[in-house]
Amino acid sequence: MVRFTDVNLDMATAEEVRGAFLAFKAEGKRKLVCHADVPTNAVYYLMSACDAVGVQPVGEVLIPGPMAMPLHLRGLLDKLGVVPDFVHVGAFKGAAEPLTRTEPSREMRETLTAVVDQAYLTMQSGIVAGRKLSPETVAQRIDEAVFTSEAALAAGLVDGVATYEDFRTQHTSGAPWKQVKLKDSPSGGGFDMEKLQTFLGLVPPKRPKEPHIALVYALGGIIDGRGQGTIGARNQIAGRTLAAAIDNLTDDANVAAILLRVDSGGGSAMASEQIWRALQRAKEKKPVIVSMGGVAASGGYYISCGATKIFALANTLTGSIGVVGGKIALEGMLEKVGIRTFPITKGKRAAMWSPMTPWTEGERASVLAMMEDVYKIFVGRVASGRGKSPEEIHAIAQGRVWTGAAAKERGLVDELGGLTEALAEARKLTGIAPEVALEVYPPEPTIKDLIEGFDSGPSLLRAAADHELVPGLAAALGEGGMAAVSGVLAQLDALRDDPVQTALIWPVLLR
Repeated sequence: MVRFTDVNLDMATAEEVRGAFLAFKAEGKRKLVCHADVPTNAVYYLMSACDAVGVQPVGEVLIPGPMAMPLHLRGLLDKLGVVPDFVHVGAFKGAAEPLTRTEPSREMRETLTAVVDQAYLTMQSGIVAGRKLSPETVAQRIDEAVFTSEAALAAGLVDGVATYEDFRTQHTSGAPWKQVKLKDSPSGGGFDMEKLQTFLGLVPPKRPKEPHIALVYALGGIIDGRGQGTIGARNQIAGRTLAAAIDNLTDDANVAAILLRVDSGGGSAMASEQIWRALQRAKEKKPVIVSMGGVAASGGYYISCGATKIFALANTLTGSIGVVGGKIALEGMLEKVGIRTFPITKGKRAAMWSPMTPWTEGERASVLAMMEDVYKIFVGRVASGRGKSPEEIHAIAQGRVWTGAAAKERGLVDELGGLTEALAEARKLTGIAPEVALEVYPPEPTIKDLIEGFDSGPSLLRAAADHELVPGLAAALGEGGMAAVSGVLAQLDALRDDPVQTALIWPVLLR
């Protein structure tokens, strides 16, 4: 039995977990029962795979359908006196649009419409299959959107209205529960001192001495350098750190294959190139399989494109083969509060990267030329990895974001599937038996890594909201909106050190 409480899922993750649910049911014809308080789009789609679906009394089922809502900040920046100065290579490379435009471009609307359409198709087809309803009926239910517990029962969306405890009793017939004891938990019969010592950083984690598959995580934004501790690719992808880790696994004769799990909207072009090169060195010696999560776009696709085989979910956001770069000029905003700057320079372009003023036409042209070179390299990397010509890749590149389903049709990924399917392929290519444990890299973070990974300092927008520089901002955007915008500003912060980015930095509320 699975209980859902306060679960927030994107459609790609729900799609992958739903596959695991179906596999569980198919193995030994097991029964799966689910219960939730207020299931929404992705959670209800996931629950529809269960044999019985229960919902809390006085609860709700909310299935209004998927939505993408871009948040455009240009009007706010104008009020603050901030000048966004960005250029991009690729007609669909709209990462900077929320900063440079007051509304989405035609290309961005087309891209987001395709993303929403795929999410709707996934949601509808899943509910049709799970609840044994017709496509027309499910479309009607989605249009109705809001159901009380009893209305959901009458509409065939759930099988019972009961508290979790009562629903559990109904479907277990009073059978005893089996308590699963975790080996390393205090209640599991003993304390694991070695694991504690590893967590404290007193001893290094052990490496297996037999052939195995290495699962390598690449999660978060792609940044230059070493990042913050070995927590590394679990919350940020540091180019030098991850490339060095991959080289280490390449040289380890006991690593039969590398399974790279990518969930990233990209970032630094240089760091992406470093990781790509490391993976190419690895591929010369052993299979490199990529499993894409919710997002593997821009730099996330760059590091993936040369793999032996690429797996994506139907709702994965991928592609975005393009380059964006720029800066925000703060001089106008600072002058509004009485702050002035007086740059003293030697050299025509000495102040080119100053965060005070926009670029001159000559400076902008130089940056664009540099970005076009990066774009050509990016397209070339994809072409060589996917066995296509640069012209063929350019036709489907230009910064366009594709869903995993659309990417497969265009040859950007090989198979639709999640981590389970990617692992099965790695075992097939290497002959590593299922009973051989999968080793995860980087290892679980130590306490030192966690301390070094603490975020320091609020974003400009969060500070503006907290100090009511823009009245009502936090209330208007809500937590989801503030999180989306904070992500954009974090990427802008990276631009200070690296102005050329292969990044997907839309502030989009996607539900």
